Amino acid sequence: MDESQDRPISTNGGIDPYGPFNRSTSSVAPERAAVPQADPSNFNYDYIDTIACVAIYDTLTSTPQIIQIPGGPTHQFIENIASTTYREAQQRGGMIPYTVIREVTENFIHANFSEPVVSVFDKGNTIRFADQGPGIQDKDRAQEPGFTSASEPMKKYIRGVGSGLPLVKEVLSFSHGTIKIEDNIGQGSVVTISLLRDLDNSEQPQTTELPSLTDNDKKVLLALMPHNQLGVTDIHNETGMPNASIHASFKKLEGAGILEKIGKKRQLTNDGRQITLSL
Repeated sequence: MDESQDRPISTNGGIDPYGPFNRSTSSVAPERAAVPQADPSNFNYDYIDTIACVAIYDTLTSTPQIIQIPGGPTHQFIENIASTTYREAQQRGGMIPYTVIREVTENFIHANFSEPVVSVFDKGNTIRFADQGPGIQDKDRAQEPGFTSASEPMKKYIRGVGSGLPLVKEVLSFSHGTIKIEDNIGQGSVVTISLLRDLDNSEQPQTTELPSLTDNDKKVLLALMPHNQLGVTDIHNETGMPNASIHASFKKLEGAGILEKIGKKRQLTNDGRQITLSL
C-alpha cells in the first residue's frame, strides 16, 4: 500500500470553535428528532474511508490551521488522529497526556468514524472531539466504568469494556483537568477535555491574573508542573537553583495562592497550574 495515504495533509479553513457546543449536560435538553443511521452490521470496521480533520487554533480571531488525515486501516487511522493531535497540542505548549488523547480518539469508533473533527485550543490545553454519529444518550454513565455500547467487531481495535472515558476523567482529575460530553448540532457527540477551562462554568470569565514572576519563580513553577509535589532539594536537583532562592520563591508563590504547602513539600494550586500552563 502507498504509505503516503497515511500522511496528514495540511489545508486552511474555518470552523466555529465554541458557538455550536454550548449546551450543558447537567440540564435536561429537549429531545432531538431521531436521525436515520446506517446499519452497523454493514459497516466495515477494518478499513475507514472517512477523512478526519484536526483544526488548530492559535487564536480565536484567526482561521485555524487544518490538517486532514486520510482514512486507512482502522488501527492506523486511530493512531494518525491521536498522534497528530498530540504533536500539534504539545508543540503549542499543551500538556494533555497522549494516553488521554488516544482514549478519546478511540471513542470515534462508536460513531462509525462519522465526520470526525478534532479542535485544539488554549495553547494545546483544550481539545474538542466532535462526530456526527448516533450520539451518547447517557452522558453520565459513559464516564463510569463498565457501561459500553461496543459491538464485537469494534473490539478488534478497542477494549470495549467501558473503561475509556472513565480513565480519561480519572487521569485529568489528577491535574485539575475536566471532561465534558455534549450533543453535537443535529446529531453526534462532542467530547471536550481541558487542563485550563472549567467546562461546567464556561461562561464565567477567567479571574486569575498573572502576577509579576521572576525567572526563578518560573523555574520553580515549571519544575512542579509535571509532578504532584516537590521539596527544596527536588527543585534544586531539577533546576540547579540555590536553596535560598527556592525558599524565597516558595514564600512569594504561596502568598500569591499559586503554591500550597503539603508537609515539607509544595504543589501547584488550581490557579497556579493555570498560570504555569500560560508561561
